[in-house]
Parts: sequence; C-alpha cells; structure tokens
Amino acid sequence: MKTYSAKASEIEKNWILIDAEDLVVGRLAALVATRLRGKHKPTYTPHMDCGDYVIIINAEKITLTGKKYEDKTYYWHTGYPGGIKQRTAREIIEGRFPERVVMKAVQRMLPSGPLGRQQLRNLKVYTGTDHPHEAQQPVVLDVAALNSKNKRES
Repeated sequence: MKTYSAKASEIEKNWILIDAEDLVVGRLAALVATRLRGKHKPTYTPHMDCGDYVIIINAEKITLTGKKYEDKTYYWHTGYPGGIKQRTAREIIEGRFPERVVMKAVQRMLPSGPLGRQQLRNLKVYTGTDHPHEAQQPVVLDVAALNSKNKRES
C-alpha cells in the first residue's frame, strides 16, 4: 500500500457559492478554510493547493455571537513607533469594507506561509449579492442546513 500524493496536473478545483446572510462568522470561516485547503477531498495532499474556489456573498450581513460585535477588536501596526491601531468589529462591519471581517477570520484559520497565501487567493468575498463569477457556474452550498448552530436569527 503506497501513500497517495496528488500532482498538480491531477488536482480538480470546483467553484462554491456561499450566502453569508445571518451565518455565524467563526463557523463559516472554519468551513471555508477547510474547503480552501481541500481537506474535504479524499485526494488531500498537505503540500499542494488542492482546495476549491469559494465565493462568499452578503458578507456585511454576517452574525457575531455574544458581545463580539461590540467587544472584538482588530489590531494592526503602522510600522512607526507608537503606531498601534485598533478597530472593533462593529466599526469594520458598519464601515467601508465589511467583508474584511470574514476575510480575516478565514485568513487566520489558514496556515501562514506561501501555501496559505495561495489558498487565500482562491477566496472571493463580496458585500452584496452580485459577483462576477457567474461564468464559472458555482455550486451553491447551504451552510445553514449543515448545522442548526451555523445560523443565528438577528
């Protein structure tokens, strides 16, 4: 019995569409990170990008459980002394780029390094219901139907 290792020519990528309306952001991010890495496939190979392309629409309508909407803080540094900056999840979601909450949640569940960055490029997040990937004929994945905890009524 030999261990199977996928080659780049054998990898088959699919397109998946997820509607994020009223979905819990952490549960959504965990499922999307698994799909981006390809761990849901029997041909998963750790050192290859064998995951699918994932399109997330309605990213501004996600749900955060508990007090995370008010209390969760995102930090970054400008590179200058004393340049630590912060924003709450509420400020980001109500701001100009609400899809960044979903992007950061998924990014932090992927491995850091060249392979993780390549897998993150396969994620497309949009605030509205429109997306420019109709030609790829994405398959709709109903995340809310997978588990009752995945969806919260706001």
